[in-house]
Amino acid sequence: MMTDAKLGPKMQEWQVEHTNLYLKSGGKEGHVMKRTPPGDYPEMDVYSLLLTTTGRKSGERFVFPLYYGTTGDSYIIVASKGGAPDHPGWYKNLVAILRSRSRSERKSSRRRLALSPATSARSFGRWP
Repeated sequence: MMTDAKLGPKMQEWQVEHTNLYLKSGGKEGHVMKRTPPGDYPEMDVYSLLLTTTGRKSGERFVFPLYYGTTGDSYIIVASKGGAPDHPGWYKNLVAILRSRSRSERKSSRRRLALSPATSARSFGRWP
């Protein structure tokens, strides 16, 4: 379990609740969530993982709930702040440190990361 990490700073209330549910249940709850995307789309299942990074400035460990997709054996995580021009802090931590630990599908694992910023052409078809 990732109790050695703090919740990420500046998380919204729903993110804090989601992360605590995920951690408290050992991943039995919170991995698959029902969400309705903006626009005229039906409700859908979205998959989430908990990503733990080490702060590039503080050296502290932080956990963030993130939605993900897959392609083959790879996970795709979109580093977005809701369309803001800047990257989220967790992404900057990964760029700076390139170490993480993720929890997905009720198991904890270490994964080698390959950061690969997507251009419009590369992202087409990889993210719903």
